[in-house]
Parts: sequence; structure tokens; C-alpha cells
Amino acid sequence: MNIVSNLAVFSSHREIFGLPVCDLGWSDAFTFVNALAEVPVGQTVISFMNAHNANVMFKDRSYREALDRHLVLPDGIGVDIASMVAHGAPFPANLNGTDFVPSLLTYMTRPKRIGLIGARPEILLRAAGNFEAHAPWHEIIPLHHGYFHEDQSAEILAEAASLKLDILLVAMGTPRQEKWIDRYVRPEHARLVLGVGALFDFVAGEVPRAPTFVRKMRVEWFYRFLQEPRRLAGRYFLGGPVFLWHVMAHAASKLASGKSSKKTTPSPVRRPLLISTPGKQD
Repeated sequence: MNIVSNLAVFSSHREIFGLPVCDLGWSDAFTFVNALAEVPVGQTVISFMNAHNANVMFKDRSYREALDRHLVLPDGIGVDIASMVAHGAPFPANLNGTDFVPSLLTYMTRPKRIGLIGARPEILLRAAGNFEAHAPWHEIIPLHHGYFHEDQSAEILAEAASLKLDILLVAMGTPRQEKWIDRYVRPEHARLVLGVGALFDFVAGEVPRAPTFVRKMRVEWFYRFLQEPRRLAGRYFLGGPVFLWHVMAHAASKLASGKSSKKTTPSPVRRPLLISTPGKQD
């Protein structure tokens, strides 16, 4: 049974398909997440929402339930479209994990112990080396590759606990990484945990990033498709229309229930809440 983290954090957000998604800009998001990493108790888990993940969420109830317990950041043009339809404005920033996580490590000036789990063994080691070169003041620890049986989880995380990690990056792909984190990772393993998808592949240089101008145009998804057309054709050219159907169906259901489908202001900020633990005061 999943246990709610000791530190439940909700930033300013807007709901996408009923799921609260953080609507901070880059600067505020860095400041906020950095502050979470400094909290000496509890745990915050960060996941990312894009069009593909939203489609998975509609089919996988346990994945959706895990996201309800995470701090979710917006990733990609798909969630911007959903926000435009539901709230009348796109998100202030595209906080995709591929850009957000390396930039966050640069933003964090206080040295951190950062554990890595996921990807193939050789990619994990290359990614760890490149993270070290990118932000040498942090200690980067490649804990384990992503190809392990679930029965090994306790052993892997026991090592994580012994290392007194500040941050844990888990790269297993959606929805496996989010459900695994939700099921097994606890505050004693790391205070800040991020499910980062294919990030290690990018950091290791296994998968090339799109040129900067392509990323600024928000069409990196098409560049990735050109690199791996057979693997990604279904996700983009079948999944895209499915996602848009969900957007319109959700908007129609809100109209039918008498709620406005247009909101010009996000939901009010909910301040960090400490949930009591045995032997401690709130």
C-alpha cells in the first residue's frame, strides 16, 4: 500500500483532466524545487505530464493515482493545448524533464548527493559522467541500471538509503517509473525524487537533442520522430489525435456539468503542508 509522503507540496497550479499541474515559470520553478530539496524532512516526488503521459493516464488507473500524489510539471505543446482549451492560456513555461533537470542541477549551488537509477548499464555510466562534467560540485552516484526484477527493489533502495541521497533520478519510462517510485521509494531514500523518462539517453549522447531553433519552435517531437520513426509513429500520429479527443471530451463534459471551460486565473496557491509523523509535532 502506498504511503503519502511526509511533505505534501502543492504549488500554484491549474487542472488538466482533473490533475493539478504546476503553472510556475522557469525561475519560480527552480526556486521552488530547490527549496523542496533543502527541506530536511519528508519527500517530494516530481513527475512530468505530456500528451503521451496523459493518454497513458486515461488507461492506467494506478498510474493516475500515483500522479495524484506527485508534484506534476507541464511538458510539451500538448498540455499547452489542453490548458488553452480549459483555462484560456498556455502554461507559463515548458518544464520538460530533458531541459529542466540539467538546468536545475546548475541552479542548485549547494552540493547535493544525487543517485541515478535507470537505462542500460553503459548509458547509466555515461550519463553519470556527463552529469558530473555538467555540475561538478554535485556528487553523482550511478546506483543501478533500469533492467532489474521488481524483487530487487528493496536491495537497490537499501543501498540508496545507506548513501544518504538528497536527490534520486529514476529513468525507467512512463508509467513504470512513476508507479515504481510511488510503490517503493520513501523519504529515507531521497528527499527529492524525479521520474525523468529518457533523460539519461539524452545526457549520455545516445539520443541526439534537436537543434535549439527546433526546440524553440516546440516541434522537437517531430525531430525525435525522424530519428526513431518506427518506435514513435504510434505515439505521435495515433496518440496525438487520441489526446486531442480527450481534450475536447473533457471540455464538453465540463460544459455539460454546468462548469465553465474557460478560466483566466489558475487555482489559488496552496502552501506547503507538513503532515505529522510519529513522535514529531506538526
